Amino acid sequence: MRAFARLDEPDLAQGLAVDDPYNMYFTPDGRFAVVVAEALKRLDFRDPKTMALQFSIAAPRCGGINHGDYSIDGRYLIMTCEYASRLVKIDWLDRKVLRYLTLPDGGIPQHIRSSPDGKVFYVADLRAGGVHLLDRDAFKRIGFIKTGVGTHGLYPSRDGTKLYVANRGSSKIGGKARGPGSVAVIDFATRKVVTTWPIPKGGSPDMGNVSADGKHLWLSGRYDNVVYVIDTTSGEVVTIPVGKEPHGLTVWPQPGRYSLGHTGNMR
Repeated sequence: MRAFARLDEPDLAQGLAVDDPYNMYFTPDGRFAVVVAEALKRLDFRDPKTMALQFSIAAPRCGGINHGDYSIDGRYLIMTCEYASRLVKIDWLDRKVLRYLTLPDGGIPQHIRSSPDGKVFYVADLRAGGVHLLDRDAFKRIGFIKTGVGTHGLYPSRDGTKLYVANRGSSKIGGKARGPGSVAVIDFATRKVVTTWPIPKGGSPDMGNVSADGKHLWLSGRYDNVVYVIDTTSGEVVTIPVGKEPHGLTVWPQPGRYSLGHTGNMR
């Protein structure tokens, strides 16, 4: 599969072909754009301005390599392997795979995000309906938090005290409209769900981001052809009709020192 990455330069306005793009991230130092070549089971590190390929890192045991996040020092990143029920830890500076970790019960890992203090990674598991907790350095599973049906998206609150977990209402990769979708709110300090906001009449909250002021959580409604705007104080949901099967959604601009990519993830 081929697709095109739009660039700002006038002479590149038509875009450049890249191999099998599913997601795109940036290295913390800004040197590379990282194109996630899902079907090829690899990460392609490209010049962020020209998109010229600089090098690739293959992860042959990571079927469905899709979502990732970096360690707090930026030294390595962990990617989820959606079709292989595992995770892969990659040292991008030394350009090598360090380890794989298989999830229990045929898990379907989705988003992964670091805790604000960098000690724990939270991994959404679509099939398990919750998030696995991973020790940062040992790269081992140390806990699990049940959150709802079809756990997919993970978004920290603006003050860094909570994690908004989008449960898109289906424990399978595909889904139907008006499933039991919800957003669970995890307290980072206690690692417990403190409240859950159901989508009225059912829905499929998927990916998005928090507004710059932290007052609203924007999420695409994957199987309901809508976008949700959720009040982060009350949990009230406003629904906006959009085109068929919205998947990615970015709220911009975002505060932060630098971008990690994806749906506007900043640090």
